[in-house]
Amino acid sequence: MKHVNVPIFIPHLGCPNNCVFCNQRTISGTVEFDIDKVTEIIDSVIATTDGCEREIAFFGGSFTGIDRDLMIKLLDIAENYVSRGLVTGIRMSTRPDYIDAEIIGILKGYTVSQIELGVQSTCDRVLAASGRGHGAKCSLDAINTLRDAGFSVVGQMMTGLPASTVSDEIKTAEDLVKAGCDGARIYPTIVFKDTELDRMRNNGEYTPLTVDEAVERSAAVLKVFADAGVPVIRIGLCDSENLHSEKTYSAGPAHAALGELVMSRLYYDKMSEQIASYGRDTKSVAVLCPRGTTSKVVGNGGVNRQKLEKEFGIKSMKTIEKDDCIGYNIKVLFN
Repeated sequence: MKHVNVPIFIPHLGCPNNCVFCNQRTISGTVEFDIDKVTEIIDSVIATTDGCEREIAFFGGSFTGIDRDLMIKLLDIAENYVSRGLVTGIRMSTRPDYIDAEIIGILKGYTVSQIELGVQSTCDRVLAASGRGHGAKCSLDAINTLRDAGFSVVGQMMTGLPASTVSDEIKTAEDLVKAGCDGARIYPTIVFKDTELDRMRNNGEYTPLTVDEAVERSAAVLKVFADAGVPVIRIGLCDSENLHSEKTYSAGPAHAALGELVMSRLYYDKMSEQIASYGRDTKSVAVLCPRGTTSKVVGNGGVNRQKLEKEFGIKSMKTIEKDDCIGYNIKVLFN
């Protein structure tokens, strides 16, 4: 059954911090929050998603940091839809430093299916440079607290933050896996206008990732999650999130198919590794891959085939989709 989030955006509500990369009003396209419109938004999504599994998702701000009365009122609204069988649960995004015993006690009274934590990095140097206002220990403690309370946790992380290296990003992914995250999101850093990061870029203090750099670094992170069996539910911001508006977007890897490019790169790395280990010249290969992944294995415009030809002299490459191939566990057969 297809899963659908019913998104309720609460930009910057409850968040006094100003991370250098953040302008949630820009990303969500919402400046003011009107609670009276919440049921209207939910009803409109429900009306067009028959046959789907739906969850109400409070995204955009730091949900557990907003005014308690408002938070409880929103949870009550959402829980009403759960009790009526119209949605299966409630999910939310928040900051690690807005998780404590009081919050846990409140959330346990509702059908909260998953909590997404904006970890971004587990490197204290990167967190400081990004103005996060908390350290890595806070993030890992929050994950452990939520899991101990029985909640499913998704760790959100970013590539290309100020002062961050690919090694920092790989370690962040490893830390999220070790902490027991049930899923992950990978967000290459985008520079939005009217942010501190935009000022840093204009002053030469920050250089945004190119699309190629974002693909390479995000693929390295994706490999960590894939090898550990942790699903990555999103790579990159949605193309609809004002990524191409001259009023909001400033710089960075805003590519409509960034997620597919990253997945394709990981498939290339997996193929390249197996071909290199073969140890003999080969001109023809067949790649066993999961159902529906041929386009990612071959690459956009056949780029993976072209790179394998250039690096290894491969002249023929075919894909064979198999039900028993899962995730990125492909197998290269040599002729």
